[in-house]
Amino acid sequence: MGSRTRFAPSPTGFMHIGNLRTAIFEYLVAKHDGGEFILRIEDTDQNRKVEGAIDFIYNTLNLCDMKIDEGPNNEGEYGPYIQSERLDLYKKYAEELVEKGVAYYCFCTEETLSLMREIADKKHKPFMYDGRCSHLSKEEIEEKLKNGEKYVIRQKMPKEGVSVVHDVVYGDVRVENSVLEDQILLKSDGYPTYNFANVIDDHLMHVTHVIRGNEYLSQTPKYNLLYEAFGWDAPTYIHVPMVLGSDGNKLSKRNGDASFMDLYNEGYLPSAIVNYLVLLGWSPKENKEVFTIDELIKDFDTSRISKSPATYDIKKLQWFNHKYINNLSDEDYLKFVRPFLRLDVSDKTPEWVDRLLLIYKDHLSYGKEINDLVGIFFNDEINISKENAEFLQSDENIPLVIKTYKEELESLSDWTVENIAEVINKVKEKTGVKGKLLYMPIRIKISGIEHGPELPDEIYLIGKEKVLKRLS
Repeated sequence: MGSRTRFAPSPTGFMHIGNLRTAIFEYLVAKHDGGEFILRIEDTDQNRKVEGAIDFIYNTLNLCDMKIDEGPNNEGEYGPYIQSERLDLYKKYAEELVEKGVAYYCFCTEETLSLMREIADKKHKPFMYDGRCSHLSKEEIEEKLKNGEKYVIRQKMPKEGVSVVHDVVYGDVRVENSVLEDQILLKSDGYPTYNFANVIDDHLMHVTHVIRGNEYLSQTPKYNLLYEAFGWDAPTYIHVPMVLGSDGNKLSKRNGDASFMDLYNEGYLPSAIVNYLVLLGWSPKENKEVFTIDELIKDFDTSRISKSPATYDIKKLQWFNHKYINNLSDEDYLKFVRPFLRLDVSDKTPEWVDRLLLIYKDHLSYGKEINDLVGIFFNDEINISKENAEFLQSDENIPLVIKTYKEELESLSDWTVENIAEVINKVKEKTGVKGKLLYMPIRIKISGIEHGPELPDEIYLIGKEKVLKRLS
């Protein structure tokens, strides 16, 4: 049997890119050896649940070409795949741990816990529950349960010695047991905590590899102690480095960082996003950057996952997206870019619009950028920067080039790209000017900028009347 991995997001809205990067790693680990990729919804925090979030998750994974083998919308034999539908299971296993003596009922009120936090703050120490309820007698516990007192079930942690976690990326990680708090397994509302539900579900769903952010590495001894208490084998752990923003902080939906859908709606291709994100924390053996999803599945090697944090760089993502846009067929490119064009083209023919979009195929970094690039074709006036204005006055031949080009265009009866290109050659012959001093003055005068698509195409689409006006 191949690897079984699970992506277990909370249903709190659109998927942010740090979370998506983890999903990509989980998918590639499973598919590299022909295994299965599971979607499980971690909705233990009901207060943060967003209606329709499960559909957002499915839509994102489908757009990224990551097929879910089992999940809420395509259940396998280990469902249900939503934690809130598995509450009886968690209660059963939590009570089993109580019977084994590795967990206990805790009846401490919120007032009691708040007081303990205040004391810890005054001592400038991190709060850690002191385990007082673990010393209650059997009779005391029965009496409190009989009286209907609210309780949680806590895991009883060893307070001496060291726990060792083996991780594929970080090797053997040692954690002092004295820093492990008696974590809550089952909350007073009957919902499990994230840590407890993960262990139960991963075991029952036969998950072989757990891939998650390295911020969970120090918590992993708690998972292993639970596996040990049940007599279950722990999965293989693969903790991946965090994805940081340009400010050095971890990318987070709560911090307002970009979600996948934000990028998608801006005009970033899912395949480009996946390609870029997989290289945040993983490096291929060969010196290569652009991969199809099938190539990633074939080449993905967990031994090449980095230990160091990766920095999300929108400019690098734009570079990838430009590559993917450039590789589209003209037909697919037009289907992709047309919806992003927001300028009024009601007075233009469909052929004119398509030609305009196509000349920018080699220049486009993301879909919405098309509106900034093509503004010169819709504005009556253009702005020439101080630097470009100075260039126009930098050589005595420049006025001659512009004057000659205007005269040649005025006499042009058939307005075609080919004829416009030939006019440029005539100006070259008449003035003896070539290269930068020939092309750049003309481009600046008609567009205001020094770089752009092929000059004859640009001139043709701007139109004869507007070009002559700008050259005057």
